[in-house]
Amino acid sequence: MLDDCFKITNSIRKSIVKMTHYSRSSHIGSCLSIVDILYVLYFKILKIKPESPKWNERDKFILSKAHGSAALYSTLAERGFFSKELLDKFYIDGGILPGHLDIKAVPGIEISGGSLGHGLSIGVGMAISNKKDNNPGQIYVLIGDGECEEGSIWEAGMLASTLKLNNLTLIIDFNKLQGFGRTNEIINQDNLCQRWNSLDWNSYEINGNDITEIEKTLNISSNMPKAIIAHTIKGKGISFMENKLEWHYKSPNDEQLILALKELGE
Repeated sequence: MLDDCFKITNSIRKSIVKMTHYSRSSHIGSCLSIVDILYVLYFKILKIKPESPKWNERDKFILSKAHGSAALYSTLAERGFFSKELLDKFYIDGGILPGHLDIKAVPGIEISGGSLGHGLSIGVGMAISNKKDNNPGQIYVLIGDGECEEGSIWEAGMLASTLKLNNLTLIIDFNKLQGFGRTNEIINQDNLCQRWNSLDWNSYEINGNDITEIEKTLNISSNMPKAIIAHTIKGKGISFMENKLEWHYKSPNDEQLILALKELGE
């Protein structure tokens, strides 16, 4: 079983490397850190129908850190929402997959995104709507650790617990790096779990690159909204990219593409 999941996560990572190399685009490190989380969501947790992506009672996933789009596109293609051939149209002139998410680009994208801090508020709105409609669909939102510096995140958090939105799960990609440096040196995030607990969320800290731990925590039932602080490694899966700030911006050159794919078994 684990062999199968590693095959899929490796395939997703290979697609990300190829996409960012071909398009000469940024954010490969931010994409690689969340692959294991996306795998568990799309292959283990989410109640979805790739053949019917607008199914009314589906679970919905929001990637608020929308600069990690290559990771979500690759996962959706792997899950069968659209052909992998479309990944060649990522972030290029005449392409169809924009660098930041566009709800109209391909099936499976729930919101358009770009500016940070919006995804949780949208997720709260979706969770409220589902409650009012007696819709069993769950809402999952993934944000970055640097994104926790946005005030709108905490406003949405206060409302979610006030309304006891137990159909809402927040996942924080705590990879310790953001655009201009180490997250905790910009605004200290070490006590994220305590912060969410103080808002009356049920909060958990996990290894966000451990597939078994991710699945176990996502399956915990809760009578309140749930926050998962997922400690991840930026650039996870490619040794020379791991925990390196420059891979927030760089794209792999030809030589680095070969080295990265070799590490991923190609």
